[in-house]
Amino acid sequence: MILLLGFLLGCICGLRSLTAPAVVCWAAHFGWLRFDGTPLAFLDRPVMLIAVTVLAIGELIGDKLPKTPSRTAPLGLTARVVLGGASAAALAVSARSGVPLAALAGAIGGVAGAFGGYNVRHFLVAKKHLPDFVVALAEDAVAIVGGLLVVARV
Repeated sequence: MILLLGFLLGCICGLRSLTAPAVVCWAAHFGWLRFDGTPLAFLDRPVMLIAVTVLAIGELIGDKLPKTPSRTAPLGLTARVVLGGASAAALAVSARSGVPLAALAGAIGGVAGAFGGYNVRHFLVAKKHLPDFVVALAEDAVAIVGGLLVVARV
């Protein structure tokens, strides 16, 4: 089960790279994920919660700007792979499960989410003539709600 959840959290990273780490920090804050006595105990610290949340909000805003690079460009895709793997690894640590396989599942999910999200957004904007801003907001909602649903299942 943790591999599936890790993959799904990686997909969230593929949509918005900093949403999954923010969701993990919020889940630790709410007590949904437990990192006591692990090297990830810092994820429950208020300063970490604030920092990652501010960065995630900045990404949500930045995604709407016309000069924002594609999520499938090398730098953006690398961030999604790394953060997807790290977020999935955090789930595994909390569940006291296998970290390497969960990290791999999250990294794969990061790639799947990046390309899947890009193609769905492009289709909706180019073929269905929906406004890009509206599609981007819907994608934000999917990332945030989806991420919270994933971490609530651990």
